[in-house]
Order: sequence, then C-alpha cells, then structure tokens
Amino acid sequence: MTAAAWRIGRAVAADTVREALRGRLPWLLAALLLGGAGLSGFIGALALTDTRATQAALLAALLRCAGAATVAVFTVASVVRERHDKQAEMLLALPAGRAAWLLGRLAGFALLAGLVALPAALLALGHAAPAQAALWALGVLCELWIVAAFALFCALGLGHAAPALCATLGFYLLARVAGILQALAHDATSLARAAADGIAFLLPRLDTFARAEWLLYDTGGAADAAAMLGQTAIYLALLAAASLVDLQRREF
Repeated sequence: MTAAAWRIGRAVAADTVREALRGRLPWLLAALLLGGAGLSGFIGALALTDTRATQAALLAALLRCAGAATVAVFTVASVVRERHDKQAEMLLALPAGRAAWLLGRLAGFALLAGLVALPAALLALGHAAPAQAALWALGVLCELWIVAAFALFCALGLGHAAPALCATLGFYLLARVAGILQALAHDATSLARAAADGIAFLLPRLDTFARAEWLLYDTGGAADAAAMLGQTAIYLALLAAASLVDLQRREF
C-alpha cells in the first residue's frame, strides 16, 4: 500500500473509534462493568456453595455474549449507516481507496473490540489469577475481532442492518456450539455426523475460546493462547479477503 493509502486507512480507523466514543458506547461499557459487578455480587449472595465458581462461570458467559452483541450491533449499524448516507462513495470510487477503507474499518473495529473487552478483563481479575484472567480476556478479544470482521463482511454484502445482524449472531451461535453439535451427533446418522463435522470444520471453534474453566481451575496455558491466535489470524485474513473481493466488484 502507498503512503496515501496508509493515511486513508488511519483516518478511517480514527473516525470509526471517534464515532463509537461520541455515541453511547462509553455509557454502554460503564453499564456493562457496573452491571457485571452487581450481578456478580447478586449471584454470590444467592449461591449456597462454591460461590466463587458460580460467580465466575455465569459472569464469563454473560460478558462474552454481551460483548459479542455489542460489537456486532455497532459494526453493522456503522457500516450500513455510512453506506446509506453515501459518505464513503468518493473514497471507494478510487481503486486504492477501497483496500485502505476496508483496512481502516477493520482496524477501527478491532480497537472497538478492545474497548469492549476491557470491562470483561477487569471483572475477570476479581475471580481468577492474573495470568488466567489475562488468557481469558485474550480469548474474548480474539472472539470479538472475529465477530467484528464477520459483521463487516455481512453488512457490506447484505446492505441492510437486520439480515446482516441476524447472519452475524447466527454465525456466532453456531461457532459457540460447534463442539456440542459434534458430541450430540456422535451416535446419530452418518448424515448428521457429516453436517456437524462440516460446521465445526468451516467455522472458528469459539467454544474453545475464553473457557470458564480457565477462571475456575487455572487450566489455561500457552498452547490455548497459540490456538486462539492462530484461528483468529486465519479467519481475519479470510474475512478481510472476502470483504475486499466484494468491495472490488462493486461500482461506485
């Protein structure tokens, strides 16, 4: 990429972050942090035994789902709004501008995912050893990066918020339950096993990201981090390439 393209990409990334900060995202993050802390205390008061484990498991599940929903909604809404307002048409009309715009958008949404993952990381520190909390937070961050990239791809391809958001959430749910589907299909028909194996092969194994047992039993390690980072790099590259191909074939 040329120097001009890099400047375009940095400007687009900065605009994406400013758009989020000027909206309701800071209030939403504060609400997520305070709500998570309050829910953790409430669960601890209700649990009769093993309070710490109950708090950590439920809080981890809530924060992952809330973070994915937040990133998906903001990404889809931002891209669809910009497309309908025709704000980027002049930039996208330039051959080099399309790749720069896409990389800038991806970088901006990656920074947004980091902001969303921050409250989750802070809350995890209160329920696990620092190393395990950091590993779990890395898993949440990688998961949010993949969600943001897929949401961007869907928003560009479908062009409307509702179907793009439904596709993104469906992708996220399938990726989260891929391992469960394989286990359920183990004693089923060959067709069901093939379908479950196909889903697990095509989608990122988000069920192996940010596991609650890391917070509970300190079982996470460097191999888990490497597996998450490897999957994230592969799927980010694939989704970025697919989005760029979709952009390049469009006429502005």
